[in-house]
Amino acid sequence: MIEFPVVLNPVQILKRDADEEKGSAARMSSYAGAMALGDMLKSTLGPKGMDKILIGGREGGPQFMHVTNDGATILKSVGVANPAAKILVDISLVQDTEVGDGTTTVAVLAAQLLHQAELLIESGIHPQIIIRGWRQALQAARAKLADIARISSNDPEIFREELLNLACTALGSKILASHKKLFAEIAVNAVLRTKNTDLSCIHVITLPGGRLTDSFLDSGFLLQKKAGNYQPNRIENARVLIANTPMDTDKIKVFSAQIVTDSINRLRDLEIAEKAKMKKKVDKIIAHNVNVFINRQLIYNYPEQLFADAKIMAIEHADFDGITRLAHVLGGDIVSTFDNPKQTKLGSCELIEEVCLLVKHVRLFFAEPPNRF
Repeated sequence: MIEFPVVLNPVQILKRDADEEKGSAARMSSYAGAMALGDMLKSTLGPKGMDKILIGGREGGPQFMHVTNDGATILKSVGVANPAAKILVDISLVQDTEVGDGTTTVAVLAAQLLHQAELLIESGIHPQIIIRGWRQALQAARAKLADIARISSNDPEIFREELLNLACTALGSKILASHKKLFAEIAVNAVLRTKNTDLSCIHVITLPGGRLTDSFLDSGFLLQKKAGNYQPNRIENARVLIANTPMDTDKIKVFSAQIVTDSINRLRDLEIAEKAKMKKKVDKIIAHNVNVFINRQLIYNYPEQLFADAKIMAIEHADFDGITRLAHVLGGDIVSTFDNPKQTKLGSCELIEEVCLLVKHVRLFFAEPPNRF
């Protein structure tokens, strides 16, 4: 019997140029990256925290500069390769998504926990014992927070005052700190007006120019669109039809096709037929007894003229999110066909008017009753 020697070739798992760290060396490497990130953010924490200037951009491309003390913004702009540091970045981003505040605090707190864990491990305590102690501390902290976080007063004025204090605290370290009272009142009034916790009901519009003190809260819905030419710019007791339909067939838009005619008269007949088709569609819209028509798509010249003749305010190219929120505010449906007026639910509001904010014209919708918000 002949036996052949078995030769086992080593299997290379790591890349050729990769380094391997084990035990205490790996822990120290993770600690160093996380604590360096925590030390960088520490100076931005609290009402006396300092701002960071972030300068970046691609080589040869446009450069950018941000001045901020927001933890999530800073961490998103910092490239990190350390595993523990990456976890701190993820913690801060999740905090920003779920809560919207405390992004610096969670990163600094996690870094300090790692620093204390390093000291405990050096004194001979096993990492699993430290983790078990942290979990017990977490339960105790959550129980204490649940005990003190409830607003005990049933008085609406006291409740509002406590919310204002919370908002001022959150704004104390932001760029709005010098006007935190104004913006705290705007935020609290907006939340109380929604009567629920759905923050998507609050629409924030930013316009260049002006001052921070020009900011205000309005009970209406702002749509950054203008009505057509020669159409009314103010409608009271509005009956609104919200649609997502093409209104541009007066300008032939046929792709990958050709129309061949042998005379100018035949071409004129085609244009007349297209106009007749569009007029029939506009007549169906007018038959809904509306005085405002809002379309997600474009409204071209001929239907715009027909709406103006009928004294109907027509607003075109309202984006999808805009008309979805507007349908929710006005209590109407978004329709694409107009054959059954009785089955179409119109939106309604007390007033629609055009206002000018700085240099932009916007449509302001005042919806009643307020609980639609």
